[in-house]
Amino acid sequence: MKISAKNIALVFVVIIVVWTIAYLETGKQVIPQAQPEDSVQDAGLDVPANSQQPKDEPSTKNGYKRAPELAGISGYINANENLKIGDFRGKVVLIDFWTYTCINCIRTLPHLVEWDSMYKDKGLVIIGVHTPEFDFEKERKNVEDSMKRHGIKYRVVQDNDYRTWNAFGNRYWPRKYLIDKEGFIRYDKIGEGGYEQTENKIREILAEIDAPLDSSLSKVPDTTPTIRSTPELYAGYDFSIPRGQNIGNEGGLKAGKNHTYSLPSQIKPDIIYLEGNWFSGPDELRANSNGAIVLPFLASSVNIVADSEASSKMYVKIDGSYSAGQMGKDIVIEDGRAYVLIDSPRLYNVFNGEYGRKTLRLEVSDGFSFNAFTFG
Repeated sequence: MKISAKNIALVFVVIIVVWTIAYLETGKQVIPQAQPEDSVQDAGLDVPANSQQPKDEPSTKNGYKRAPELAGISGYINANENLKIGDFRGKVVLIDFWTYTCINCIRTLPHLVEWDSMYKDKGLVIIGVHTPEFDFEKERKNVEDSMKRHGIKYRVVQDNDYRTWNAFGNRYWPRKYLIDKEGFIRYDKIGEGGYEQTENKIREILAEIDAPLDSSLSKVPDTTPTIRSTPELYAGYDFSIPRGQNIGNEGGLKAGKNHTYSLPSQIKPDIIYLEGNWFSGPDELRANSNGAIVLPFLASSVNIVADSEASSKMYVKIDGSYSAGQMGKDIVIEDGRAYVLIDSPRLYNVFNGEYGRKTLRLEVSDGFSFNAFTFG
């Protein structure tokens, strides 16, 4: 059978689109804040011309751009006040843009913690730049609590106003930049995965400062999802509406208003449905009474970013029940019922089980709020 050039071109385009979607799903892209375009990986990185460059120093060397400085930092954790990237000339600096409820970021943290342990005495300095997605992520205590949960001992700065984010021209969580002994960006990694490549690049640049390195690499497993799942879903109208993610109830979200919702007779996959009275905020949905969330999903793991005005139990059902084979790490089983204790604004894991199409039901009480669902 003869295949036309037109058909070959169409197949090629489809392959490129599928690859691009799969690649970008390893990280999350900011949408509400308009950011300048940036390049994706390695040499010749496009650092914006208006970023803060050290005076009397060249802005490029061998095709590499000089790293901009930290800017507009509102908090320093495990770090001296007024910390600067330039304080570490002669060493290798890894800048990690993250935010503590981002599941893509969370899955990278064990690798960063291990690299800090292995290479900090060899000349590696890790600076986590915490740039919040939601308002509650601006609170220092919330960031500190997350660092304790994940064993983070390296330096973290709070970029609450996105000034360092903008200086780097960044648009993604997570994103890593490797900066050499002279202050030039030598490597750029968007999203999860590629850990062996990144570690080898760390070691390559450390070797330039004569760091004593043995032959062993870190043993932390790569948990980047490799199968397609329900995409990340947002609750607040500032986040969900621009992404085409309105709730499935009749009439959709009532931005800035309280509204009582009832479930329709038919529900569609990968869409959030509400039951009860809810307030629709810019970055959250908040229950004004006992209510429920229903979500048909495709995944082997489900997380929710949630909070409650007072500690409360969020009861969890998968396809109408809950079994030991579905245990999310934050699930408690009591009297045959599964629940999660919502006691702080963070990401909670509600399901870990066999991959497939299932329906999640969460039963919540007055004062409960949520911002997003993520899947794996």
